[in-house]
Amino acid sequence: MKKRKIILFAILILILCLAGNTISICMYSMNDERCEADVAIVLGAAAYDDTVSPVYRERLNHGIYLYQQGYVKKIIVTGGLAEGNKYSDAYAAKQYVIDMGVPEEDIQMEETSTITQENLENAKRIMDENVYEKAIIVSDPLHMKRAMLLAKDAGMEAYSSPTPTTMYRSFRTKLPFLAREVFFYIGYRWYRLLKYF
Repeated sequence: MKKRKIILFAILILILCLAGNTISICMYSMNDERCEADVAIVLGAAAYDDTVSPVYRERLNHGIYLYQQGYVKKIIVTGGLAEGNKYSDAYAAKQYVIDMGVPEEDIQMEETSTITQENLENAKRIMDENVYEKAIIVSDPLHMKRAMLLAKDAGMEAYSSPTPTTMYRSFRTKLPFLAREVFFYIGYRWYRLLKYF
């Protein structure tokens, strides 16, 4: 009987943890902290050789908007070389941003990363090299909670600005993305906790 109560209690704690983090991620997705900053960091998504995916295109469009509206002076596009591609995701992103009218000298590439944590850590090095102090992080709304925690841990002064035109619109597309973010967000928080022991 006692063992059963312990198991039920553990399950309840797990459910509350999952629910709390899910709500937190959803609530945070509505925060737009756009402000004047040195640079917009557009977090990578898939590209197919020199063509960006629809998800990455919408992130880039928001980064371009922030640039055109004067919020930022520079854009950092991120993403390494995916298996089977000739060009990095960042290279494809840079070409897209240039085609949309942003001068090449205002675009920098971070093209060695494969995950969000690397996107941000490598982008921070670019910021340091160019003496950029403030960044706006651009990604899909449900990605922002984890991205901002990673940006903080990378040592950035960063502000969240989720894309308003995310490709994850329907319940069918949002649910798997949200589940993935909950899993990785909780996993990263445990990783942060355990690395101090």
